[in-house]
Amino acid sequence: MRIRHKPWAKPELAASPFCMDDAFALRGKWRECYARPEQPFYVELGCGKGGWVSQAAVRRPENNYLALDIKNEMLGMAKRKTEAAFAEAGREPDNIRLAILNIERVSEVLAPEDGVDRIYINFCNPWPKASHKKRRLTHPRQLVQYQAVLRGELHFKTDDDDLFHESVEYFEESGWTILYRTEDLHANEPEDNIRTEHENMFSAEGKTIKFLIAVPPKAQGTEEKA
Repeated sequence: MRIRHKPWAKPELAASPFCMDDAFALRGKWRECYARPEQPFYVELGCGKGGWVSQAAVRRPENNYLALDIKNEMLGMAKRKTEAAFAEAGREPDNIRLAILNIERVSEVLAPEDGVDRIYINFCNPWPKASHKKRRLTHPRQLVQYQAVLRGELHFKTDDDDLFHESVEYFEESGWTILYRTEDLHANEPEDNIRTEHENMFSAEGKTIKFLIAVPPKAQGTEEKA
């Protein structure tokens, strides 16, 4: 996704107490960044403008959230959305952190010691060209990185049919177990589903929202669904 340069983004992120400027230095130490380090640690990969994580962190203060994206411009908008959501709730953003990262390098930022309880991938780039598919966030070369740090579930949501169906194959080929799968999330929408601007837009266009929950091989039969 192309996004216009926003000169305010980088300095605003640098001045924000919940935006971390060196994610690599925090590998294995992420829980220390939160007011309540003992809480479940959830990570959103490719948070975009922050439409999902800003809502999730406000609604669920009992969880800690880390949102990662590759562009300062995206994180700048996520920061502003987060500030607005917490201000409306009358709370300080003490259970959310933002950091810039190319998700292909996620294993350089997250360690098994961080104890990631859940990973979220929401409406990531589908990379439809065959030559680009290795860049998908659900590709097997990414799944092996997640498996090393994840001790719970991965939640994946998309509007793209091909990405979803091929991702199902990726999970199964990589030894993951799919606990839940639907090709029309809104047909029987869970109460805790958080709709973002993009999700509503895709739904209005007549696209069904695909969703699955999967666990890596080491987590099968050891984690209960939250």
